[in-house]
Amino acid sequence: MRKSIETLKNIWKIEDLRQRILITILFVAIYRFGSYVVLPGINPAMLTQLHQQTSEGLLALLNMFSGGAFSNASIFALGIMPYISASIVIQLLAIAVPYFQKIQREGESGRRKINQYTRILTIAILIVQAPSYLMNLKMQAGPSLNASLDWTFFIITSTIILAAGSMFILWLGERITDKGIGNGISFIILIGIIARLPQSLFQEVVSRLSSPGAGGIVMFLLEIVFLLFVIAGAILLVRGVRKVPVQYAKRIVGNKQFGGARQYIPLKVNAANVMPIIFAQAIMFIPITLVGFSDAANASGFVRALVDHTSFWYNFIFAVLIIVFTYFYTAITINPTQMAEDMKRNNGFIPGIKPGKNTAEYIDAIMSRITLPGSIFLAIVAIMPAFAGLFGVQAEFAQFFGGTSLLILVGVVLDTLQQVESHLLMRHYDGLLSSGRIKGRNVAAY
Repeated sequence: MRKSIETLKNIWKIEDLRQRILITILFVAIYRFGSYVVLPGINPAMLTQLHQQTSEGLLALLNMFSGGAFSNASIFALGIMPYISASIVIQLLAIAVPYFQKIQREGESGRRKINQYTRILTIAILIVQAPSYLMNLKMQAGPSLNASLDWTFFIITSTIILAAGSMFILWLGERITDKGIGNGISFIILIGIIARLPQSLFQEVVSRLSSPGAGGIVMFLLEIVFLLFVIAGAILLVRGVRKVPVQYAKRIVGNKQFGGARQYIPLKVNAANVMPIIFAQAIMFIPITLVGFSDAANASGFVRALVDHTSFWYNFIFAVLIIVFTYFYTAITINPTQMAEDMKRNNGFIPGIKPGKNTAEYIDAIMSRITLPGSIFLAIVAIMPAFAGLFGVQAEFAQFFGGTSLLILVGVVLDTLQQVESHLLMRHYDGLLSSGRIKGRNVAAY
C-alpha cells in the first residue's frame, strides 16, 4: 500500500505525465458523456425494447464495444468499429494491390495517404451501417420516435449525426494518442468494455443469489476463480516471449575492444497481441450489418448461425479468422530479413547459423513455430464466452470470461501501465512494480 501511494505521488510530480493523464481523463469523460446524448427526436424513456434486444446475442457484444451507446440510441451508437473494419480492408489492400504497396513505401507521406483512405472508407461504411441501425431503431423502439417527425428527413439527418459521432470518437482517440497516455483507439474500446462490467457483474450476482440453496453462491465463487485463471492465462499470452541468443563479434577501435558479449532477441509468442481478435471480431459483425439489426432474429440457416455468437459455426469461423489474422499481423510486424541484416551490420550472429539469408530463415522458422500455439491459445480464449454460457453464466458477464473483452482489457492495461512506467524510469523514479518492469505490447497499430 505504501509503495502504491509513493508511486502515485511520483506520477503526480512529473508534470508531463500528470498533464497526459488529466487530458486522457478529460477525453474519456467527453466520450462517456456523448454515449448518453440521444439522437434528436428520440424519447429515451421509450427505449426499453431496444435495451432488451441488446441484452444478449451478438448485439450485446456490439453494444459493449460502444459502451452502451448502441442501446441508448446515442449519437455515438455506431462506435469505433467501422473504423476498425476500414483499417482491415486497407491493410489487406496494402498487401494485394501494388498501388497501396507503393504508398506504404513512401514513409510519412504514404502513412498520411493511407490514413486518409481509411477515413474515407470509414465514412462509406458508416453510410451503410447508419440506416440499418435506424431501421432497427424504428422496429424496436417505434413509440420513442416523435410522431411529427418525417421519416425520410429523420433518416438523412440521423445518418449524418451517427457518422459524425463515430468520426468524432476517432478524433478523440487520436488526441489521446498524441496528448494523452496509451493508444487512443484501444483505450476508447477499453473504456466501453469497462463501462459494462459493473452492470454485468451485478446481474450475475443477482442471478446466482436468487438460485435456491447455497449452490448459487458456490457457483458464483467458482466463476470468479475460473475468471482469475483465464486472466492469468491472457497475461501470459500477452507477455510470453522466446529468447534467441545473439553473439556479437569483438571489434577493436584504436586501443579499445568492443563487443564479444551474448545478448538475446525477444520474440513474442503472440507478436500480434490483441489485433487479430479485434480484426476477426470486426469481420464477424459484417453479417449482422448486411442482414440488418432488426432482421437478425428472423434469419435462417447458415446466416442465423453467423449472427448467433453461441453457435458452433460462428465460433469456428471466429477461431479460424483469429489464427489467420495472427499469422498475417505477425508477418507484417516482424521482418526476419531486416533483423538478420541489422545483426550482420553490427557484427552479430546466431551461434551455429550463418549470417544473412540463413539467419533470416532461422528467425522466420522460430516465429512460425511459436506463432501457431500462440494463435491457437488466442482463439481458445476468444471463444471461451460461448462455453461459459453453457454453464449458465449470464450473457453479458460471460463476455468477460475471455473473448475480445478480456484480451483487450489485459493488452491495453499492460500497454498503458508500461508507458506510465517508462515515464517514471526515464526521470529516475521507481517503476510500478518492485519485482521488475512491466512487459506489454503496444496495440497501436490501427
